[in-house]
Amino acid sequence: MENLSKQLVDKSVEAFIMGLEIYNKPTIKYRIEGFSFFICNAWELMLKAELLNRGVPIYFPGSNRTISLENAIRKIYTDKKQPLRINLEKIIDLRNTSTHFITEEYETIYAPFFQSCVLNFSEQVKRFHNIDVTDYIAQNFLTLSVNLNVLTNEEIRGKYSQEMAERLINNKNELEFLTTNNSSNDLFIPIRHEFVQIKDKTKADFTYAIDPNADTSAKIITKLQDPNDKYKLTRKNVIDSINKQLQTKKISFNYQTVKGDKGFNEYTLNLFMDFYNLKQDNKYCYQFGTVRRYSQQLVDFILEKIKIDADIINKILVVKKR
Repeated sequence: MENLSKQLVDKSVEAFIMGLEIYNKPTIKYRIEGFSFFICNAWELMLKAELLNRGVPIYFPGSNRTISLENAIRKIYTDKKQPLRINLEKIIDLRNTSTHFITEEYETIYAPFFQSCVLNFSEQVKRFHNIDVTDYIAQNFLTLSVNLNVLTNEEIRGKYSQEMAERLINNKNELEFLTTNNSSNDLFIPIRHEFVQIKDKTKADFTYAIDPNADTSAKIITKLQDPNDKYKLTRKNVIDSINKQLQTKKISFNYQTVKGDKGFNEYTLNLFMDFYNLKQDNKYCYQFGTVRRYSQQLVDFILEKIKIDADIINKILVVKKR
């Protein structure tokens, strides 16, 4: 069974890469369906290889037909509430959706789940088969190129037939419910694009000017935001997400404890929060009474700093000692 297991893993990695290549080509209109097909195929082959390694048969009794991906998932991930399992099951549902029902708006609602699924696969194929996908594809390809075109329910109903619109809205509502009640990055990774007007232009990513002679008018809109919509992460969520991406994206991080433990932890998170004064920045965290919650932007900020300098913790410690 060892040779068959290896063949399945090899094909699994190839299916995974094909899914990424299809999704990251914006000119391909079939990329949502193509990605969901290939990522499910990658998971199915990889999990069946793991079952073979465990001595668990992948064929139905007295048949040459192998078990389904759903069956393989249930055998390996036995907890129905496990975020990784829920993520996979939702993408399987999308794969099983008739292609004529899938529209470009599906990308908007599924993109956070796709991104999580990519990192989950990278992590699990390493865990089960000691395969590092970044040996086959550049780590930046693990970040999906996403087109965001958000429509309201009313706009969806106005654009599509009743059957298509209601199916899309039901999917949208179901996934929104999941993200509201589970903040694990094994389930979804939020994708946010925020524009904030500030007075100090030296701190701006870009500047703009208002042209009174422009053909198209524009307005600056201010809107109150519910903090619960943005600050979904606990400290543990932040630490787990950073470690997950450090591992799956093969990002160097030169830090270890006195006991020799490596990885991002409570101590390094506190160093970042204090050194960059992040507790006072509502972009990254928010105080709910006695509880502080964090945004996905905090994860992205820390990862970006580590990418730039793998020795950042040691350098922060040097500065703090001065």
